[in-house]
Amino acid sequence: MSKAIDQLVDELPSSGMTVRVLGLLDFAAPGQWQNTTGFDNTIRYVTGESDAGFIGQVRQRALTLYADPNEGYQRAVSIYQMVDSAGGKVGLASMAHMLGEKVGILSFLSKLTPKEDQAQTVDLGLKLVAEMVAFCYTNGFPGDSISDFMGAVKSYEKENLIRLCGIAVFDGLIPLGPDYAQKLMDSASGWSVDDLAKSPIYKGIQGVVPGGEALPFVKSGLGAFHSYLSSFASDRGITLDKVLDQMRGVIDFSEGKFDLLAAFLDISTNYMEHTGIQSVSRSLIQRAAGEI
Repeated sequence: MSKAIDQLVDELPSSGMTVRVLGLLDFAAPGQWQNTTGFDNTIRYVTGESDAGFIGQVRQRALTLYADPNEGYQRAVSIYQMVDSAGGKVGLASMAHMLGEKVGILSFLSKLTPKEDQAQTVDLGLKLVAEMVAFCYTNGFPGDSISDFMGAVKSYEKENLIRLCGIAVFDGLIPLGPDYAQKLMDSASGWSVDDLAKSPIYKGIQGVVPGGEALPFVKSGLGAFHSYLSSFASDRGITLDKVLDQMRGVIDFSEGKFDLLAAFLDISTNYMEHTGIQSVSRSLIQRAAGEI
């Protein structure tokens, strides 16, 4: 553990590209997310209490819980951090491939990097699996408890919900189009270890998936997710046109260059880490307050 949870929350930015693009998703989850920063401020927000003594007690208990290696909070945060760090590498690789295809002098890059659709599909699938594992660790479920996660994800709210919207929009809809869920499932059914080994996210997931057999777990997890993911966007009124309308004026992008937009979002945002830290801190604070 490099930093305590209060330091992580205190260091969350109140502005910047990550905060701006998350705010654009409010139409899909109205009023669910607010960018709460500062650990004491988060305690006040989550508990509704303002007494300094109570806030101090909750802070201390939350820090103790987070520091306990037998709890899953640190592991969950590390997963969210790993995914965003690796996702940036995926974005750079995709952008390098596009440059290699479109700029003659850089053509060698297209031979060194994966095709955009392939990389983005793997990226989407592995981010969903990482979300599943991190949620289980945060909430005290066994890390391989796919059924428990699927029972809970339908009730996602606040930071959890806005993060799932981000995965669906930034890693699904924008790079892969409206049928991103079906593209993912069609692709995932044929994945091999060699296919996934090219992904920086897969290399990180191997270390946190229970049992160490990442490929079977990935396929099983995505199989369980398929039905919910297929209707997620339509249930929330998420369309590509609506998303792009929200983004105009915040991000300068060319029509039809959605692969570049997706790569840019991978490189320039860390929305999973940002909201993941907020989710873990909320869970810690709720538990700590309940124990006092």
